[in-house]
Amino acid sequence: MNTAKPKPKLKWWQIALIVPFVPVIVAIAATAFILFLVSTICLHITIWAWWCLRGRDILFVYSDSPIWRDYIEKQILPHIGERTIVLNWSQRNRWRVSVARLAFHHFGGYRQFNPLAVVFRPFRRTRTFRFWQPFRDFKHGHPEALHQMESEFFGLIGVQKR
Repeated sequence: MNTAKPKPKLKWWQIALIVPFVPVIVAIAATAFILFLVSTICLHITIWAWWCLRGRDILFVYSDSPIWRDYIEKQILPHIGERTIVLNWSQRNRWRVSVARLAFHHFGGYRQFNPLAVVFRPFRRTRTFRFWQPFRDFKHGHPEALHQMESEFFGLIGVQKR
């Protein structure tokens, strides 16, 4: 016996109410996309001009978590030191409005953003490394993903880790 309920059909007056709003929704979506694209381009140009020309091409964000703090401060930061802008997520209430903060919010997104490394290369695609999952695996005794991501990160920036 077929127990599936038939799908309710839209009535003519419901369609008449929806149709005029479709162009408005498309216009809003197109405007939002264009604004996002323009802000991305402006942010890239600012970072390339402000940071990269001064030898800084990495944004690194981490926190005081006992899972990764010591590891990052001993195994990663010493190798990328002078070319890195570092933000500590645990001290975010003290962050001022800055290009670094804007870049973090733009490239970090809302998922697995801590720890995070963003590598800026003029006129090339920006590369984001999300270390959250590899550190979670590392915490549970599986360091392979962390070492893999670390070697990709160091390989991209041309650093030989000893």
